[in-house]
Amino acid sequence: MDESKPNHAENWVQRLRPGADDRDIAISELRSYLVRAMSRSLTHRYGGQIDVEDIVQQAMMKVLGSLDTFRQQSRFTTWASSIAVRIGISQLRRHYYRDVSLDVTPENSELRMDFADSSPDYFGDAEVRNKVLTLLQRLIEETLSDRQRIAIRGTLQGLPVEEIAVRLNSNRNAVYKLVHDARVRLREGFESNGVTAEEIAAVIS
Repeated sequence: MDESKPNHAENWVQRLRPGADDRDIAISELRSYLVRAMSRSLTHRYGGQIDVEDIVQQAMMKVLGSLDTFRQQSRFTTWASSIAVRIGISQLRRHYYRDVSLDVTPENSELRMDFADSSPDYFGDAEVRNKVLTLLQRLIEETLSDRQRIAIRGTLQGLPVEEIAVRLNSNRNAVYKLVHDARVRLREGFESNGVTAEEIAAVIS
């Protein structure tokens, strides 16, 4: 698999096309290459093992269905590996975050809200902090749509935008819009309850 040889990338494409004499051999070679590459690059990410064979199977289907999109701007195996890596990372993220709850309660110590830049006197008081979080929970329940609630809870829990998009069967841009609109509504709700701008920023910054 010496890709320094002239036209090697082009030969990959030709060999993998339906009807090619050695297509089965080329598929087997590429599959073996991807299994080795994915085992090295993805196995230890996100704290757990992955099903390399499943990822490679999905990648092979994608590669074989996308041969016409290969522009020979890189090695063919590099291009194929990038497809497999994207699939693998997506699977790893879904696995890693699948047990992350989007329930937000005052008792949830895992909420990723940045209090560090706010007044230490204000947020050093656990009772006051819980009061603000209770208000946040009520505003989330009473002022946001179902999809906005999922988006803002995911954001507060630190989930990647891609993972929130998967849960909403949506895309990144739509999630960004949902989070923006949710922040606006929450900000209005805090203001109407007499919470200061600094306190709002500390909760939903």
